[in-house]
Amino acid sequence: MSSRAFFVTGTDTEVGKTFTTCALIHATRVLGLSAVGMKPVAAGADEVDGRAINDDVAALIAASSVIRPEREVNPYLLRAPVAPHIAALEDGIQLSPIAIFTALKNLRAAADVVFVEGVGGFRVPLGPAYDSADLARDLGLPVILVVGMRLGCLSHALLTAEAIDRRGLSLAGWVANQIDPAMLRFQENREALASRIGAPLLGTLAHQAAPLPDAREAAGQLNVATLLA
Repeated sequence: MSSRAFFVTGTDTEVGKTFTTCALIHATRVLGLSAVGMKPVAAGADEVDGRAINDDVAALIAASSVIRPEREVNPYLLRAPVAPHIAALEDGIQLSPIAIFTALKNLRAAADVVFVEGVGGFRVPLGPAYDSADLARDLGLPVILVVGMRLGCLSHALLTAEAIDRRGLSLAGWVANQIDPAMLRFQENREALASRIGAPLLGTLAHQAAPLPDAREAAGQLNVATLLA
């Protein structure tokens, strides 16, 4: 099998993209394939033993079956946990897609499957005239949409699916992540999305209690064979 890669986006920030991406990695590994996660742009870093650490990047590295340089997994680590274009300006960094393309090429040469996790929702500014939707378009990868299941998710999910389609990208599938355990009419909302999103539902992830949800257990709730068929 030649190397495959997918772009993982979400309906918003804090909808469980990293958790879902880690679960996708583990589910792929169960199939006997090597898998690695990538976070091209991460905003928010803590200083640990003199090193800048981002929790999402650390989680992806821990889930991956292939060890690669951190600079490939995460070409851009920004200090402040704010919108990337603001954090990059404060750090004096210009986010260049070229560095991301090169890192992805290297990862694809090292693993059977690469899951590229976006930042925030689908359209997050990365610069004055470039955003994460532009990056997804330029990468040209099939997209996996993580829907944070909570009140308001229907419009967010359908608008995001529409935006993905308008950029000529393929929506490979979507994941229903139950981030609000008290969401009313959960099943009905999920069915409403399943009947309207023109892509397969890859799985439903049950609500995970903080602080350290286990993505390995969630892997069994995802059908990655559909993606890799």
